Amino acid sequence: MPMKGMRSLCFHSKTSSYSFSPNSSPSSRPSDSTRPIPRSSSFSLDSAMIDQSIEAAAALITKWNPDSSSYANVTSLFYESKAEAMQFIHRVNNLQKAMHALVSDNSSSSDKLVQAHKLMQIAMKRLQKEFYQILSMNRAHLDPESVSARSSRASTRSSISDYEEDDDDDVRPAGASIEEVEEVSSIAMADLRSIAECMISSGYAKECVSIYKIIRKSIVDEGIYRLGVEKLSSSLINKMDWEVLELKIKNWLDAVKISMRTLFTGERILCDHVFSSSDSIRESCFTEISKQGATILFSFPEVVAKSKKSPEKIFQVLDMYTAISENWPEIESIFSFDSTASVLSQAITSLIRLGESVRSMLSDFESAIQKDSSKSLVHDGGVHPVTLQAMNYLSLLADYSNILGDIFTDWPHPAKSSLPESYFDSPQFDESPTTAISMRIAWLILVLLCKLDGRAKHYKDVSLSYLFLANNIQHVVSTVRTSNLQYLLGEDWISKHETKVRQFAAKYERLAWGKVIASLPENPTAKISSAEAKEIFRKFNSSFEEAYLKQGMLVVSDPNLRDEMKVSIATKLEPVYQKFYDKYRPISERGERNARLYVKFSPEDVGNYLSDLLFGTIKSIDWGSSPSSSSSSSHRRRDQSRR
Repeated sequence: MPMKGMRSLCFHSKTSSYSFSPNSSPSSRPSDSTRPIPRSSSFSLDSAMIDQSIEAAAALITKWNPDSSSYANVTSLFYESKAEAMQFIHRVNNLQKAMHALVSDNSSSSDKLVQAHKLMQIAMKRLQKEFYQILSMNRAHLDPESVSARSSRASTRSSISDYEEDDDDDVRPAGASIEEVEEVSSIAMADLRSIAECMISSGYAKECVSIYKIIRKSIVDEGIYRLGVEKLSSSLINKMDWEVLELKIKNWLDAVKISMRTLFTGERILCDHVFSSSDSIRESCFTEISKQGATILFSFPEVVAKSKKSPEKIFQVLDMYTAISENWPEIESIFSFDSTASVLSQAITSLIRLGESVRSMLSDFESAIQKDSSKSLVHDGGVHPVTLQAMNYLSLLADYSNILGDIFTDWPHPAKSSLPESYFDSPQFDESPTTAISMRIAWLILVLLCKLDGRAKHYKDVSLSYLFLANNIQHVVSTVRTSNLQYLLGEDWISKHETKVRQFAAKYERLAWGKVIASLPENPTAKISSAEAKEIFRKFNSSFEEAYLKQGMLVVSDPNLRDEMKVSIATKLEPVYQKFYDKYRPISERGERNARLYVKFSPEDVGNYLSDLLFGTIKSIDWGSSPSSSSSSSHRRRDQSRR
């Protein structure tokens, strides 16, 4: 029976690993010849070979016994002589075979077995010390970034070498430095693997794994800390100023990118390499090393999603959703063990909560538009601040169309009964994710347009209400056409709303300038009396002056729409007035000392005054000069304003 305090040791044939009951380091094990020996593949050794294996092992193990030699205590076997280190591993393996042979011969109580046990304990203590030293002294070369980068470069080195050129002398020093680092990293990884395989096969897996977990977990935990990731509660986040939280979100976004590409990837590569001989050990090591840090990393978005919501925070939430989604293949690959399933679960939970948060904030955005109760009007008929803010918001959202497509896939479309029937005529909507977000964006714009329509009704001047609608819908259309919204809403949607702009612009023109246009005869060259001509000039003067002074302070923000509207008005006025002016001005002024009372505007004056419209500024009308001088004065005003 084993002595009291000795650990029982169970061999797992599938993984060549052992499980131990808790105890201390190898040096504390009793040198009991009856200690169970791990089984290995069947082999047969004669007595001479057993003696030779024990003697050869004894010579090298004793030489490197840290308790009996100050030199061995302060010197690293693997750094001093790699050849001797490999010989040490080889002789320990042979010693293990000799011990198996002794046990199989029912010689477990022999002096040879007791001696072999003692030698094995000394050897394991030496290897345990070497394992610790290699891990500690190579922290810089075994950091996750170096390991992951080495793995990536190794997979592409062959293809890159095919394209090397003769003029790369400047690159070679840097390349040589990288190769040096990679070589040191490769050597350290190979040494760790050799020691781990030897210790595991000898039944000392626990000591090896314990050292590895302690050192490597500290590296991962330090990496997470340096990336600015910390465990935060919802109550703490709710107390933060938005600027502080925004900075933490930015740090988290950087942390996810780095941790997936280097930190956890490198740690998984290293763990898989060092413990390649045992699936169960490499899984347990990686899980204990990375699980806590990864859980903290992926729980942060969930906490943010549960915090107080406001529409302006949606873009940071979408950034976090995008980060997890885009890195999902790596997340799933790195944390593929059953024991790390909780990390995947946390990442999925965060995705769900972030999606819910986005939907909630978009609902709040819609409500904010609908509930906006400000009574202020845009007095020049220009674009309302709500339109500017809403369209800027939606255009930024369109940049996340793919992610939003995922989020809105299972969210109900707006009820058709609440939308104009014509909206569903074109484009044809199906059930695809793109359509889901297209429907949602189109609905939000419709809510905005309905709100604008309600505001337009507050204008006492109906023509101004139509100009207001034309300006605002034009801004909506322009924003859609110049952003990713165009791909979500489509050309049909844009064309329909451009038609609405033209309709409102035409209504504005009819109401604002209809009286001026109606003051001129349909047939400007038809024969009329001098008195009738004077009356037409009088009505035109009065209506044009009134319209100009009233409409001159209004604005059309979009230059193309402004030009179209001015051209439309000028086309209806200038040709008719020109013909009437040419024929009846001489008749009207004949014999009149105050001809200016009848003919106040020349055709050039009319054109110049019309060209000054819709900029939001007005110029005074000069009544003191003759029509020709008035024309010249107007030209000067235009030239000066352009300069």
